Amino acid sequence: MPLSGVRVLDFGRYIAGPYCAALLADYGADVIRIEAPDGNDDRYTVPVANDGSGAMFLQMNRAKRCLTLKPSTPEGREIVRRLVAQADVVVANLPHAALVRLGLDYDSLAAVNPRVILATASAFGSEGPLAARVGFDGIGQAMSGTVHLTGTADQPYRAQVNYVDFGTALHCAFGVMLALREREKTGRGQCVSGSLLGTALAMSNALTIDHALNGIERQPIGNRAYSSGPTDLFRTRDGWIITQVVGAPIFRRWADLVGRSELADDPRFASDIARGDNGAELSAIMQTWCAARTSEEAIGELAAARVPAAPVVRAAEALAEPQVAAMGLVEPVAYPGAAAEAPVIRAPVALSANAKAPAARAPTLGEHSDAILREIGYDDEAISTLRAQRII
Repeated sequence: MPLSGVRVLDFGRYIAGPYCAALLADYGADVIRIEAPDGNDDRYTVPVANDGSGAMFLQMNRAKRCLTLKPSTPEGREIVRRLVAQADVVVANLPHAALVRLGLDYDSLAAVNPRVILATASAFGSEGPLAARVGFDGIGQAMSGTVHLTGTADQPYRAQVNYVDFGTALHCAFGVMLALREREKTGRGQCVSGSLLGTALAMSNALTIDHALNGIERQPIGNRAYSSGPTDLFRTRDGWIITQVVGAPIFRRWADLVGRSELADDPRFASDIARGDNGAELSAIMQTWCAARTSEEAIGELAAARVPAAPVVRAAEALAEPQVAAMGLVEPVAYPGAAAEAPVIRAPVALSANAKAPAARAPTLGEHSDAILREIGYDDEAISTLRAQRII
């Protein structure tokens, strides 16, 4: 596996840090999650098992080992020092002040192990007037302009899926891979820094470039698109579907399908941006066409005409789609005390010459503490003392 032999210490919380580390674990890294003796808050979000472990925890911490620890104590600091001495990567999406307080800032880590790579993620980065503030995914969404543009003029909406957190994790994992590659040449580690605001602005950058160069202040238009049409959600006789009609060939096929071939030569719809500007009319035409059909009928006809379309499914229905099974995306894992196997989806990329590590569940609280401590030189008596003192 590409990352076999790479050891990662995961001090991350919730998504941005833990998902970064989980991606590394998917391809063979030995990832050690470090959390408080009573468990961190992110372990217990949306509980799905008898021990209170939650759905997000099972996804973010798959295939990791778990060490419970109070790193702020002198004994805890010594354990961290020994772990860092043997580590390749440390992941910590904590505020900079907390990193310094725990000895997890890059200068402190590099003093112990010059080869170590620190991956950090914060809300606003380390410089500027907001650098000291904390934040979650929705803060990045709101400050990137996308919340304003989602929904209606009277009610903006944030996305329910934490795409800013996930995007930050992906950027950090990308940065870690670059830093590992650079270390092969220099022998030294470095700090990889990501931020929620940076990720959110990167993802909405085309909109801000549009404004900067065209001077257009886009306004919310519901589920329509600014630069294509008909791109929208449509009610059928028994549900909802989405279409994304992008490019002249697809638009012409759509126009032929709905019996309005003349639209392909109408100057109001001569380009994607023109179709976006006049999208309300195109959506009305498509809505009339969809209203006479079931979702299955509409999607079947659209697929036959090679027009992109899909049903709007509930979360409970998503994994039952035959295409999901055909792609092998779901890898069920059993977690102690859960009512059934958890349908975990790991990194949805495949390498032609390298398999992922075998699927493995998230760890129970402190499940591997003793084994990890033995690996860094603690004997059973010392481990018992640490446990009696509530250090681990």
